Amino acid sequence: MDEYKDKKAASAENDKGRTSRIIKKTLIYIVLIAVSVMCLFWFLILFINATRSNDELGRGFTLIPGGNFVKNFSNLFHGTIPVLNGLLNSLIVSSCSAVLCTYFSTMTAYAIQTYDFKGRKAIATFILAIMMIPTQVTALGFVNLVNKMNLADNFIPLIVPTIASPVVFFYMKQYMESNLPASLIEAARMDGAGEFRTFNTIALPLMKPAIAVQAIFTFVSSWNNYFTPSLILHDDKMKTLPVQIAQLRAADFLKFDMGQVYAMIAFSIFPVIIVYLFLSKYIVGGVTAGGVKE
Repeated sequence: MDEYKDKKAASAENDKGRTSRIIKKTLIYIVLIAVSVMCLFWFLILFINATRSNDELGRGFTLIPGGNFVKNFSNLFHGTIPVLNGLLNSLIVSSCSAVLCTYFSTMTAYAIQTYDFKGRKAIATFILAIMMIPTQVTALGFVNLVNKMNLADNFIPLIVPTIASPVVFFYMKQYMESNLPASLIEAARMDGAGEFRTFNTIALPLMKPAIAVQAIFTFVSSWNNYFTPSLILHDDKMKTLPVQIAQLRAADFLKFDMGQVYAMIAFSIFPVIIVYLFLSKYIVGGVTAGGVKE
């Protein structure tokens, strides 16, 4: 009889625990769905506004799409601003910045993490201290240097400085501390592999998740960057999309068309979404690549 009561109590406790887990799981899903809706709602508003005319937008907010989607994009691509050139320019700058930044920042983190030399901690601290310096503080000197080097209206001043990124370096170093086994590096060196080969064939594959995350962040940051390109790029054919959007919004009252502005913003978001969808699989897939137990 006592054994039956114990089994019944255990079964009731299991049912209570199962119910509690279901409730917690349901609450988690509700919160995640609510956050997702809040994040995606603004994209919905953007694309709805891209279908409305300037007069319709002036009447106020609505969730009903307009009928000016084709007209807005037609006016955008047949206007005075070379939008396709801006798209190409932004792709060149952002892609080169993302590739070079993640590669060389990972290489810097690899050198400081795997080599034992005097001043290693001081160098790492100095690199992190650079994060405290705002871009606006060095803007005047940077523009003067670019003008002296005759690099105005050139992508080089927008790409080369992004190679040295303290934020990416810090993230990659933290990731290496927990995911890059020192035994793998030592084994490769004992087998006679050179440092570049060790880095490219062993370290980089293990760093795929971190590289994918930082590549997305660097690409988006460079894609949305308005401040530096507005100081360097003056030729309409060399301007990036953020500069062109600001130029479109600064049009005089007779030429200003808010529907066209929304259409251009929507147009500028598509490449970012594509890049994220392409790299997101590496964030998950790279976690299981090359795992080694110490």
